[in-house]
Amino acid sequence: EHPSLAQDDKEMSGFNAQSAAIRPDVLDVGCGFGGLTMALSPALPNNTILGLEIRAKVTEYVRLRIVAQRKEHPGQYQNCSVMRTNAMKYLPNFFPKASLEKLFFCFPDPHFKRKNHPRRIVSERLLSEYAYLLKPEVGRLYCITDVKDLHDWHVEKCDAHPLFERLTEEETEADPCVTLMKTETEEGKKVKREGRFGHDMYYQVYRRVDETLAANKEKVGLGSISAANFFGEGEFGV
Repeated sequence: EHPSLAQDDKEMSGFNAQSAAIRPDVLDVGCGFGGLTMALSPALPNNTILGLEIRAKVTEYVRLRIVAQRKEHPGQYQNCSVMRTNAMKYLPNFFPKASLEKLFFCFPDPHFKRKNHPRRIVSERLLSEYAYLLKPEVGRLYCITDVKDLHDWHVEKCDAHPLFERLTEEETEADPCVTLMKTETEEGKKVKREGRFGHDMYYQVYRRVDETLAANKEKVGLGSISAANFFGEGEFGV
């Protein structure tokens, strides 16, 4: 074997091992221009934050923004990054079961028309997917919007799901991430500044509960879908 090739293989093996050790455990879904993604970096120094954005140019903007901050503040913002993807389709392709601690859905598209409601980022099916990815008893799901009807939709779907439990008002307000998603997102600042749908922001945080503790929770409108069977063999095309 050629010595230089052997050295390349050794270096690549070390790189792959290092990369495998770094796994995002906090997702900012639909991160937009990266305000929350970057704010979470110093707030959660022991976590790895990944912003997910479907628009290519916006994703590149956030990437360059992070690079600029790393240059301006050496040693900081090393635990955050951004990736272009469609979170509604591909999340399970990137993250293993019970690997995430926090999922943020900040000011998602309300899809006002009834025929477009299935395209909303929070739904019965997708909640089962999120539950699959979140760590039981540790994982938290954050929703915030300035549209009251959409907030009511979020609460209805999450309250009905057996694997999510609403945090108390005291627990919610004690979570520093709640303040960040109200003040650091571009949409949150826009709400305060312009208030297209009013200046109020509606939010709720849910805890991912353990399957055994959720066994007796009433299932409203879920049919046979649950985090336990969503990825089961023979279920939903698996």
